[in-house]
Amino acid sequence: MPEPLGVPQFAPLRVRGGARRLRRAVLRRRRAIAAGLAMTAAALAASAAQGARGAGGDESVTVSAPVRIADAATVRLLRPGDRVDVIATGNSRTGQGAAARVIASGARVAEVPEARESAQDGSLRGGGALIVLAVPRATAAALAGAGATSRLAVAVC
Repeated sequence: MPEPLGVPQFAPLRVRGGARRLRRAVLRRRRAIAAGLAMTAAALAASAAQGARGAGGDESVTVSAPVRIADAATVRLLRPGDRVDVIATGNSRTGQGAAARVIASGARVAEVPEARESAQDGSLRGGGALIVLAVPRATAAALAGAGATSRLAVAVC
């Protein structure tokens, strides 16, 4: 069997400009990442500004609005996450009045609290049942006003 041959000694191989190429590649990568982050930040800022402009400033702020619905049986059908239209019907004092009008369209049901019974007569307090809706601030004000003067009903979207 022949004797194994060793690997001959070579002088180190030096590539001209290798360090500069590496530095340039790293700088290009850093610039690309920085540009990508800047574009992402600009897109997020633009979409937030457009949302605030498109919804009328305060409209983009969602608040929780408790609403008493006249028909408690309808409220028992609702679950958190459902979308409903809130409709004002007539005058609460006389039972008659203007035609029905939609106060909130596509409002999200945030919560459906359990109905508590009055200790004296076993009936629901104030009639109807309470739900909590997530709506824009202006819609919450309209719901409060309509709830004081009209009977409110819901239609599931």
